[in-house]
Amino acid sequence: METRQTQEPAGQGFPDADSLAALRGWYAGLSSRAAVARYLGGRRAAGVSSRGLIGDIRRQLIAFAHSRHRPDLAAVFEHTPTQRHARAGTVERTIRTLGSLPVPQPQVTDDVALWFAPRTVRALHAHGIRTLTDLTVRIPRRRQWWTRIKGLGATGAHAIEAFFAAHPALTERARALITLTQPAGIVPWEQLRLPHEVDGSQGTLRAPRETCTLNATNDYEAVQAWLALHETVTTQRAYRKEAERLILWAIVERGRAFSSLTTDDAIAYRTFVRRPSRRERWVGPPRPRDSVEWRPFTGGLSARSTAYALTVLSALYRWLIEQRYVLANPFAGVKVRGAALRPELDTTRGFTEGEWLLLRAFADGLEWSYGWSGPAAQRLRFLLDFGYATGLRASELVGAVLRDIRADGHGESWLHLIGKGSKPGRVALPPLATDALDQYLLERRLPVSRERWSPATPILASLGENEGAGITGAHLWRVMRRFFVEAAGVLEGDHPLLAEKLCRASPHWMRHYLPCRTMSGDMDESSYWPNGCAPQNRSTAPVTRHSFVTLQAVQEGEQLVWRAEASRLAA
Repeated sequence: METRQTQEPAGQGFPDADSLAALRGWYAGLSSRAAVARYLGGRRAAGVSSRGLIGDIRRQLIAFAHSRHRPDLAAVFEHTPTQRHARAGTVERTIRTLGSLPVPQPQVTDDVALWFAPRTVRALHAHGIRTLTDLTVRIPRRRQWWTRIKGLGATGAHAIEAFFAAHPALTERARALITLTQPAGIVPWEQLRLPHEVDGSQGTLRAPRETCTLNATNDYEAVQAWLALHETVTTQRAYRKEAERLILWAIVERGRAFSSLTTDDAIAYRTFVRRPSRRERWVGPPRPRDSVEWRPFTGGLSARSTAYALTVLSALYRWLIEQRYVLANPFAGVKVRGAALRPELDTTRGFTEGEWLLLRAFADGLEWSYGWSGPAAQRLRFLLDFGYATGLRASELVGAVLRDIRADGHGESWLHLIGKGSKPGRVALPPLATDALDQYLLERRLPVSRERWSPATPILASLGENEGAGITGAHLWRVMRRFFVEAAGVLEGDHPLLAEKLCRASPHWMRHYLPCRTMSGDMDESSYWPNGCAPQNRSTAPVTRHSFVTLQAVQEGEQLVWRAEASRLAA
């Protein structure tokens, strides 16, 4: 199996007495040839040097130390030949310690890094899987289960399956732990099974069954019918989140069905989402939906987010009234104080220009220092630069093709797209965006000249054999999460606050960076927008560039920022 142990050479057991005697003699000052001749005699195979044989014994001890999860002991033997005399005493103690170590047994709380190859570990960590308990819930429940984990291929997956097959008791212990740690009833929508007494089949606000236009017999089926109306995946996912939160809260906190909630319940829910009580039950860091650490909230909602949630839920109830499933809308008339005020920029969900420069510098070394393939690193850098310059949503990025880029009468480039709410629009492409696109096309060996473009070529490409295809929004999310997680691990020592941000970051944060930098002191916000008037919704400001005058302001603002950043770096 592909574990840390099996990554080492075949002879990774503990060396025999003669081999250890030869190694001790070498550390004591004998030459490699003298040590091998004295203690190993005729064991040296033809063509193998004495120095190579001593090196094999050291590597065998290093492998043995790693198999016992003792990298500190392995490090004792990792040195240049000139350092051997200084380590002679330490080596003797280390050999005795290694000889007494038992074979380690996996524990459910172990980090996966203790048991699997580095490439497998990177893929698992990027997907939020850190312990064997996390991994247990992903394993062998269906064929090709690993395809949902970016970077984990069939070989690594089979190694994981073999590992769990060799330790059957581990699965039982992990599942027992899951049972203890999973809050009762707090599961994602797709796993939700409503108890009969609160499933809405007998909801107090249910309309007469004979007049209902839905085939739904309970609240889950009714809400599912409403979600199915929306064909856009992002819209359906956003609405599902709000319905999911309310139904879970209604069952767990109020003991009521969704179709039995009153206006008093709606007011209580408004208070709850602002400041969730029993946080350990409801609040947690972002995790995959099938993780045991998944929670409905990552924190309390702002006034604007609360107003949005209540608006979605009110729309849901209105539709159910129209279908004659329920009689009343408990959220009708429920207001949120402060939601109508112009919001301040939320810098906790975006990056400052200093943080962005650190991330961009980290991205420059992905293939050289962090094991990314060249095409993957090039695509990631394009994502950062193009996303930074345009503020596009993930769905807009993955859906864009070269035919969508057109020049206007002034020769300026625009990306035409279908935006939020299926509304057509266009986004300005300032020099940073066009330069990044030209570089990315060259790296993909595609023509830069527009006259030679293939119109259907996706702006953001898949890797490998299917380079002509685009990627999905989920794939983009995984790519960016992998980058953020790896950057957090590297930057944690010197920049702990940025590392903490990166652990929470998502691709959407790139849309927050441009307005964030206009507010950070390098340039005044009023100089960024024509006539000094910033758009009311600053979070979407970078994607509302609809005039030539505005495009000029964008480009001038971009140049100001880059000059300020260059001056700071030169100082």
